[in-house]
Amino acid sequence: MDLKTLAKKIKKQNRLVSGHRTCAGCGIPSILRTVMAACDDELVIASATCCAEVTTTIYPYTSWNVPWVHNTFENVAATLSGVETAYKNLKRQGKIKKKIKFLAMAGDGGTYDIGLQSLSGALERGHDFVYLCYDNEGYMNTGGQRSSATPMGAHTTTTPVGDASDGKTKIRKDIMKIVAAHNIPYVAQAAMHDWQDLYNKAKKAFETPGPAFINVFSPCTMNWKFDSSMTPDVSRLAVETGFWPIYEIENGVYKINYKPKKLKEVNEFLASQGRFKHLLKKDKEGIIDSIQKEIHRRWKELNKLESSSD
Repeated sequence: MDLKTLAKKIKKQNRLVSGHRTCAGCGIPSILRTVMAACDDELVIASATCCAEVTTTIYPYTSWNVPWVHNTFENVAATLSGVETAYKNLKRQGKIKKKIKFLAMAGDGGTYDIGLQSLSGALERGHDFVYLCYDNEGYMNTGGQRSSATPMGAHTTTTPVGDASDGKTKIRKDIMKIVAAHNIPYVAQAAMHDWQDLYNKAKKAFETPGPAFINVFSPCTMNWKFDSSMTPDVSRLAVETGFWPIYEIENGVYKINYKPKKLKEVNEFLASQGRFKHLLKKDKEGIIDSIQKEIHRRWKELNKLESSSD
């Protein structure tokens, strides 16, 4: 589907309406609208506590034009598992005739960290739903604390830069490997600037029987400290540098959806954001080298996994 047709479909579907209070330049609304547009059936959504939840449901208002359930940080996958199970039971009894799809959504805090146990349980049980993580690499709606998705070297309120610290000291968790280890039918990684890729993956996820997982790169203009007009550009740099590969794992088969002719240096991505500005000083080359080496290691590993899947 071309971008013009896709834009018309998203606008016509109107499942997330105007009036929400996400920050200017936030990628979350476009991610949500694109993913929801890929579902042509009726849709029920459950949301963990996250940026999307607090900005779209400020009492007494809501921007959701679909059945929507809010729960705590840790249990969105468990909540939707119960809803999906109740639906299947009612359908068996003939009390529900229509086809309904289910979407769980959370940020990286509610996915990589606090909600990992309920996500793992739901995947292992094989519930038929799509889990969407929009990854803005930290606890952004509570002030920008680090999460296990926060990259090495990033300045956050809990990994501050100073005489004793150069930001976060650990590499980010590889949630894709963790999810893939559950042997579910479909796992995908996407980025907010590439609408068509995200739409295609969401459509495939909704059409896949059983659990599906989509992890989407979602730059945070406020806590990453870049101009609100630059969100798609920051997302694109993440992909072009190999910091955020876009790929999918379908029934165990790896496919890289976009391969730059040559990976750009990670400096270009780091320099686009204020949270890394301390790393651009001359005495910090060692940290950047470590980040670059990890990117190349993961990129090489991903390409090997794709080759071995042929």
